[in-house]
Amino acid sequence: MTRLNYLIIALMLSVATASADEATPTSDSTIVSVLEKEGVTFTDNNKVVLLMSGQEKFDDMFKAIRQAKSSIHLEYFNFRNDSIAAELFTILRQKAKEGVEVRALFDGFGNDSNNRPLKKKHIEKLREEGIQIYEFDPIRFPWINHVFTRDHRKIVVIDGNVAYTGGMNVADYYIKGTKQVGEWRDMHCRIEGGAVSQLQMIFVRMWKKVTGEDIWDQKYFRAYQPVEITGLKPDTTLTAGHKKVGIINREPRTTNEIIRTFYINAFNSAKDSIKLINPYLTLNRKVKKAIKNALKRGVKVEILVSAHSDIPLTPDCVFYNVHKLMKKGADVWLYQPGFHHSKVIMVDGRYCTVGSANLNSRSLSWDYEENAVIVDKPTTKQLDDMFDNDKKQSIYLTPEYWDEFRTPWKKFVGWLAHLLTPFL
Repeated sequence: MTRLNYLIIALMLSVATASADEATPTSDSTIVSVLEKEGVTFTDNNKVVLLMSGQEKFDDMFKAIRQAKSSIHLEYFNFRNDSIAAELFTILRQKAKEGVEVRALFDGFGNDSNNRPLKKKHIEKLREEGIQIYEFDPIRFPWINHVFTRDHRKIVVIDGNVAYTGGMNVADYYIKGTKQVGEWRDMHCRIEGGAVSQLQMIFVRMWKKVTGEDIWDQKYFRAYQPVEITGLKPDTTLTAGHKKVGIINREPRTTNEIIRTFYINAFNSAKDSIKLINPYLTLNRKVKKAIKNALKRGVKVEILVSAHSDIPLTPDCVFYNVHKLMKKGADVWLYQPGFHHSKVIMVDGRYCTVGSANLNSRSLSWDYEENAVIVDKPTTKQLDDMFDNDKKQSIYLTPEYWDEFRTPWKKFVGWLAHLLTPFL
């Protein structure tokens, strides 16, 4: 065979390979297709700024709220009655005096279960000062109404064109930490662009559900107008203003499966890598199977969980699960400085998510939850870098360390806890 024939064959193989690659959907195109079929709207004109600490989140958000001109909408699992909430409400009082419409929602269980709840007198005073604040599903006799659905979302929308979402409530321990677990680590993001309207829609629907007031009005949907708020942390990526973002919103009886659908399809479509941080990794059967299948395909799966937790029993189930996944080939790190409460995933370096949903039965099957799905390589790279930096403050899980870390009794408790997965 002549050299020319070899060259022709090599060229044909190259073209065939390229054509095959083009025909194979990437993980990001797959997840967008799946979610769009489920009714999720993606917009391509967004800026996304990652806020990787409580200090960053509250500094940035308070600066934005101070510049609000027309409306401020807040929806949180809880406002802990501490120094951070006091600062927030001081700002909101001033904005209400200036004529800005201020509306706030919080969850009844979220409020009553934290150690510094808002009392009835606090809420009444806030209303007198112009802050329209209401409680979703107040706990009432026989005190079982919150066994199932809770509003676990964290959303702030300012003037209809700047939004914040992520894993943080309003509490000073995101800055100061706690004696129980030390540093309290979490993630939030600021969004400007079309995705803001999706977050505003969530708030408007929830506001009507809680108060009965319909505030569906064009003046609250200004995501495509220039943002007039200045001095915030900038989006310095080359894709700023052109990021594809979709909001996945779980609501009981309407979009029950959407968070689960996202995670299962994210794991199933991954080609190269999955990086995952989640505090309550109790994992139902289908999600666990999707992770194991990714490992079988040769996908590099890296998981970071906290060595410390704020609640009992659930972490025992988490440790049981990550040990099983380690034995299947996952790389697992135990974060040491404190409690990593972030809920993020990065797939193939192509897309990521930041939001409120845990990978437990409550978030996947019961609560109101919301995540931003960010289809953007530079933003995903920023989260990948955060993950790699946090690994330096973590202990890599090995069979030897597992036996050192978990006593026989603790291993038994973990096994028992995993049987209770549907309730954790």
